[in-house]
Formats: sequence, C-alpha cells, structure tokens
Amino acid sequence: MSTARTAWGTGLRTIASDHTVLDAWFPALGLGELPDDLSGSESLSLDAGPDERRAVIVERVALSIDLDAAVASTEDAYLRLHALSHLLVRPNEVNLDGIFAHLSIVAWTNAGPMLPADAARLRPRLQRHGIQVQGLDKFPRLTDYVQPAGVRIADASRVRLGAHLSPGTTVMHEGFVNYNAGTLGASMVEGRISQGVVVGDGSDVGGGSSIMGTLSGGGTQRVSIGARTLLGANSGVGISLGDDCIVEAGLYLTAGTKVVLVDEPKDADGRRPAVKAVTLSGRDGLLFWRNSITGAIEARRRAGQGVTLNAALHA
Repeated sequence: MSTARTAWGTGLRTIASDHTVLDAWFPALGLGELPDDLSGSESLSLDAGPDERRAVIVERVALSIDLDAAVASTEDAYLRLHALSHLLVRPNEVNLDGIFAHLSIVAWTNAGPMLPADAARLRPRLQRHGIQVQGLDKFPRLTDYVQPAGVRIADASRVRLGAHLSPGTTVMHEGFVNYNAGTLGASMVEGRISQGVVVGDGSDVGGGSSIMGTLSGGGTQRVSIGARTLLGANSGVGISLGDDCIVEAGLYLTAGTKVVLVDEPKDADGRRPAVKAVTLSGRDGLLFWRNSITGAIEARRRAGQGVTLNAALHA
C-alpha cells in the first residue's frame, strides 16, 4: 500500500438553494497530488448544471487533501469517504476529525440529494417526476457513489459511503457496515460492523451479532476481529478478537465481563481464575461460551481453524 499521505479527486458536487454543499462524487481519485492533466474529466461537464426538480446546481470539483489533517470541507469529507470505499486507505488510516461538522442532514432521493426543507416544499413537483425521499441522514448509501468490485450487498441502505469492503465480502440483508469500518478480506457479514471496526479475512459476523464501535457511550477502544473468527448469531463483542476465535451464539462480551479461564489450574478453594474480558482482547484461538449449568462465562484455548466460509458464496 502506498505511503502517500495526500489524496486527490475530480468529480461533481451538489449545491442547494441556500448554497449548502450537499455532496460530492469522485469517479476519478488517487493517492498523491492532483495531476496536472485532468483532460479525462472533461466529460463531467455534460452532467453539470442546474436541476430545477431538486432546487440544486451540480458543479465540477477538483481538489487535493492532506489525509493527516482534520476534515476542512464537505468536499474534503466526501473524498476521504471515497478513498475508504475505493480501498485506497484502510479504516483508521485517515484523519476524520471534524467530519460531522462538515456534513449536513440531507434528504436522499432516488434522483440525488436535496435540502430536507426543499424536499418538503417541492413535494408535489417531486411526485410528478417520480422522485422519492429514501432517507434523512448525513451519510449516503455506499452504492450511490461506489460499486466495490467482487462484493455482494443484499440491502444497499445498510451500508454507508466510507465502508471498506474487500473483494469476496458478502453483506446479507440484516448486515450493516458503517463508514470507516469494514473487511480486510473475504468475509460474511450478517451482523453489525460499527465505525472504526475491521474484520479479518475469512471471518463470519453472524446474524444479529454486533461489534461495538467508538461513537456511542464515549468509548475509545478500537475493536478489531481477526481472521477465520466466528461471531455466533445474536452475539456481541466490546473487545478485539484474534485469529481463529469463536463466540457462542447469544453471548455478549463487554470489556468488563468476568470470564472464567477453564484451562488454568484451580486455586486452593477449587475455583479457576476469572479475569475481565479486556485482558483477553486480541488473543488468538479462544472459544467463549456461557456455562449452561453455572451461568458463568468461560473461555478456553482451542486448536485449528475457527471457521471456513463457503467458497461458492465468496468467490
């Protein structure tokens, strides 16, 4: 991967009736400085101009940004999100400080972004043109801007622009992938991958499972999932998991969860040691489950591969 810490992009931006920049689309982008020759982007002029249906103007845009500096504009924010979704950078490798301040709440329609107030005001006109509001959010759907190669996404509304999805990844209908999060290889996603979380090659995020991020509750710990690791259905983790781990279906591990280490010798009172789950964060080859008799959450070392994905589904 390139060590360049600048990125460039050329594309189109949408400006609302009150001069708010609603979005920016960068079909051409890369790492490094903005090229001197942008002749290949001349065709974008054909798509620029006013769209009276949505009360917006579409303009050409070209810029270069410092990936280590804080976000400086709406166009800057969108270029960073595009860089993530085009796999030019991995999650947590680009500075996203200040991104929320530069993203407005937008009415996302099947014809492009609008101001929410304009969408309400122009509702009869929009209906005549078959334009429908599909969501109100700061972030758009990934597939409205980027179609990642070799990836399956069953429900496009559940994957945000800025998601990093490696070839071979399948996101099923109930899967969700936030911006600045995603997969580093072929993975099955049937649960939730929160902001800042990365999932290793060959892992399975089971149906209804959840990987805690850092946006809610003031958390600071970055959670990651290793390779060939399985999160059982309706399970969840607030700690990192290494390679070849398994979390039992329905089990939720937070950093402070007490876990009994069943491989360790008993003490004088006949009890095995119990530790906070955070002390096991990132370790390879662990199986976590709840003892159905005692109710205690236990962990033991396991040998071999954690999970093998169906090759036909992830080809």
